[in-house]
Amino acid sequence: MAEVLFYEQPVPLNRVEHKDLRMKAVPNVKFAMNAHSVPLTGVEFGIAARDLLIVFAGTSVADAGPVALLGLRQNENLYVDANGQWAPDTYVPAFVRRYPFVLAEKPAGQEGDDFTVFLDERYEGFNTSEGQRLFKEDGTDSELLANAVGFLGDFQQNVARTKLFMERLNQHGLLEPRTVQLQKEGKDGQQGKSINLNGMFVVNEAKLRELDEKTAQEFLREGMLGWIYAHLLSLTNIDRLARRLDQREQAEAAAGTVAN
Repeated sequence: MAEVLFYEQPVPLNRVEHKDLRMKAVPNVKFAMNAHSVPLTGVEFGIAARDLLIVFAGTSVADAGPVALLGLRQNENLYVDANGQWAPDTYVPAFVRRYPFVLAEKPAGQEGDDFTVFLDERYEGFNTSEGQRLFKEDGTDSELLANAVGFLGDFQQNVARTKLFMERLNQHGLLEPRTVQLQKEGKDGQQGKSINLNGMFVVNEAKLRELDEKTAQEFLREGMLGWIYAHLLSLTNIDRLARRLDQREQAEAAAGTVAN
């Protein structure tokens, strides 16, 4: 997964250097405005499928991983408006919600746990005078930090489960490449723009139905069959994305602007 997406200045959390650091709430997700996709873990598929398009992205089947597709143009998140507000009543992936903290693997050879907590020092909510402290006066974790670290731990466990899920999909050859193609309507008889998104994979339903009974039971028992069908059901959300793009382009045309 692209662990450092969003993070402008990630540094290891340090009890000495950050002993006076506080965090105040920032009522926007402007940091996610340019993310046209974000990684997704399998446990999120069920709830995410209501709102988001779930596909598997990568340069090949071997390195593909699940993502929520959030935009149809580069560097554009259609679920975040110009004020940095995420679309109401729409699922926000855990990858986004964990910001400005992240668990990152330690360099080889360093002692201690395999992962360490990082934070983005450029996050606008960090300061030394407003908000909740990260550390108590005695240097122990505050409730805020403890909850954040707990969330990161759960997220990392879900990442591990998702990697196993991907291994099982590849083991049985269930993924196939898929190009998303959208043809925009033109004006005044002109041909509209076409949008082609490559590097994506989806589950092949025909191969899924051909799984032997033992494998199908294993997928069902491990919860992976539910993840697969949530993914398949989510594919209809391409229409929602297309409508969001139409609305964004209409707003741009009305304002006389062109998106980058």
